[in-house]
Parts: sequence; structure tokens; C-alpha cells
Amino acid sequence: MLHWLLTLNLVSGPVPLIIWGVALASALALLIRPLKKTWVIRAAIGIVAGVAAGYLLVSYVNAANVFGVPMPQGVQPWVMAGIGLLGLAIVSLWGSRWWRKVVAVVAVISSLLVMTIGINTAFGLTRTPGEILGINTLPGVGNLPRPTGGPLPTRPLYETWKAPADMPAKGEVRALIGAERIPSSGGFTPRDASIYLPPAALVKDPPALPVMVLMMGLPGAPNPSAVQTALNAMTAKHHGLGPIVIVADQLGAQLQNPGCVDSKKYGGVETYLNVDVPNYIRAHLRVLPDAKDWTIAGYSNGGACAFMYAARYPQIWGNVATASGEPWAGYADPASVLGVVYGGDRTAYDANKPEAILTAHPGAYSDHYAVLSAGALDNKYGPLNKQTAGLFEAAGFHTTFYLVPNATHTGIGLAGGLTEAFSVLYPRWGLAAE
Repeated sequence: MLHWLLTLNLVSGPVPLIIWGVALASALALLIRPLKKTWVIRAAIGIVAGVAAGYLLVSYVNAANVFGVPMPQGVQPWVMAGIGLLGLAIVSLWGSRWWRKVVAVVAVISSLLVMTIGINTAFGLTRTPGEILGINTLPGVGNLPRPTGGPLPTRPLYETWKAPADMPAKGEVRALIGAERIPSSGGFTPRDASIYLPPAALVKDPPALPVMVLMMGLPGAPNPSAVQTALNAMTAKHHGLGPIVIVADQLGAQLQNPGCVDSKKYGGVETYLNVDVPNYIRAHLRVLPDAKDWTIAGYSNGGACAFMYAARYPQIWGNVATASGEPWAGYADPASVLGVVYGGDRTAYDANKPEAILTAHPGAYSDHYAVLSAGALDNKYGPLNKQTAGLFEAAGFHTTFYLVPNATHTGIGLAGGLTEAFSVLYPRWGLAAE
């Protein structure tokens, strides 16, 4: 029962339609009554005051930069509509029959649900209650494409690959749990990672494929839905070929920020992502071994970690791909990270910024790629990522900077950034022609 509830689709399908229908029906039931002057005035005040409050609330949140990023364009209409219905429901509780009071209570509940679903859809990062709460509801892995030790390809895979007739049309996502859980050796306690297996990895004798490690944002969880959508579209165009993607946890909890590094407070976060996860990949997955086929990637907070790790471990990560990445770990919450993770040591904090790490490794990035993106409407992270792209290009990376049209710091920006990254990296990986 709980699993069924946690996996309800709140973005499409019957659930949002039912909630919107209940909200509309309750609003009509409250409005359809004898048109007495006092009732008309009361209803008008409730609706207008609610709509105005919704408009002012979102305007204030944007003006005060409460969440550090502008609200998506769809948020304000949903908040205005939801609080407008709430206002109507509240004024309907007075001077009405008992059944109308019951309808008003239903309208209160449905107005809150309408706002929740509408705002969540506008952000476009989560689809189910489980994803919103950071609870992994994916099934465990069946059979992973294990290493074989056989000969590696001498030609690009797209030239030699013949998709079997029984190859699945789409890739699969699974949770790395139980015997397939990625161990952590440095005291960090990560949440269970997820894995995306492209169609080519699901056949009887799969080829060795590129690999990507992706980290999501804060708040957030190792949610593979965005990369699953992006790669299913890409693999459909390339005969099922795609990278294996591990969506790994750099936080340890929904609202926790370990700053991407090993620390006394949170344990070996950096060790987990750059020692434990790579060791797991080599031991458990049939992947190409060269650094050019290994990519570290991240969204928002995860992007800050990706920048750091790509700069510090060029022997592991031949590519870095980010969507709306924070320019360095702790950028969005410097006081917390500087104080809790670094104990107030500003020198150590600054030494872990990408610019400092890149400078410390001159000449190490000549055959490395960086694909950075941000929403074209994101006036904060757009310019910041352009600056970071300049740092990586100056250090020797083959760098691409892309602005996702009509996107802010939301799911549209993440989806567009992932698609651009795969478009650039597919030829490098040998999965598509130049």
C-alpha cells in the first residue's frame, strides 16, 4: 500500500486530473447559491484577496531571493489559483449549511493539493511522492552487464554494433541495493545509488560501454528519472547505444550539504565518489576503461562536486558535464559549509574551488571535455556557469557552454543540459559519428 502511494505519478495521468476535477467541482458547488448581496461581496473578497495574496507571495519570494533562484514561470499562476480557492473556501464556512461547510473543507484540502502538484510540475524535477520525499522506490537490479576481460573494441562502437532483435526498446532504471549496493570505505553514509542501463546493456552479450556518474541537487536524492528520459530519447536514435549511468549520492540526506569533501562531520564523501564508486564500476560493470569514456556529472549542488572532481582527478574523469552547476561547493550556503565542513578554515575552503584545483594541475587536461549548461532565463547561474566554462577552457578542456532556451534553475534546464551533454559526448564515446 505504501509503495503504491509513493509511486503515484503527480505530473501526468489520472492523479492530477482527479485533484483538479475535485478542486473545480468544489469551487462550483460553493459558488452556486442564491445571489444575495452579502454572499457575493464575501465571495468576491475571498477570491480576490486570495489571488492577490498568491501574486504578492511569489513576487516577494522572487524579489527577496528567498530560495536563491527565481521561481519558474508556472509557479505564480498555480499559487494564485490555489490561494484564491482557499479564500473562497474560508468565507464559505460562515453562514452556510453543514453540507456546504463539508464542501468548503474539501476545497481547502484540494486547494493545497492543487498548489503542491502545480508547483512541483513547474519545477519539473520530481514526479512521485517518493521522489519528493527522497525515498527510493525502484526495484533492485536483476542482472548487471558484468566485466569479461575480453578484447576491447578497436573501432568506434557505432560502426560495429548490431542491435539484437530482442533488445528492449528503452533502457531501465534500478536501485543498487542489497548485494549490489556500492560500499563506502571512508565513513560517509550515502543513500542507495540508482543505475540507468541503456538498451544495449540489457542484451545477452552487451558491449563495453561508457560510464557516467551523476549527482543531483540540494535538496534532492539519487533520482534517475531525468537522465532516464534524456537517454531513452538518445538511445532511440542510436540503436540502443548509450552510457551506463550511476546516479550517486553526494549528500547523505535530503537537506545535508557535506561540501563534496571528506570531513570529520560527514565522513569520506570525496573518497566515496572518487574511490569507492570507480572501484565498484570496474568490478561490477562492463564499461570502457579509458578516462575519455568516464564522465562525472552533476546538477546544481551536484555540479559543484563534478567541477571539483573533474579538476582533481583527471586520471579518472575524462569528461565533466553539468546542468546549472554551483560554481564551487558551498556557494549557495557558504556559512554552513565553511563552518561545519571546514571548521572556519577559509584557506582550505578556497583551496577546494575549481580555479585553485585547475591551477594546481597544469597540462593535465589536454584530452578532456567539459560541457556546461544553464537555463537561458537563469540570471544567476547562467553567468556563473559561463565564467566556470572559461576556467575549464583556459585549463585545457575542450569546452562547450550551452544556454537551455526558456529554462530557469529547474527540470527544464536539467533536461536540456543533459541532452546537450549527450549530444557532445556521444561522438567522443564512439556511440555516434562526429
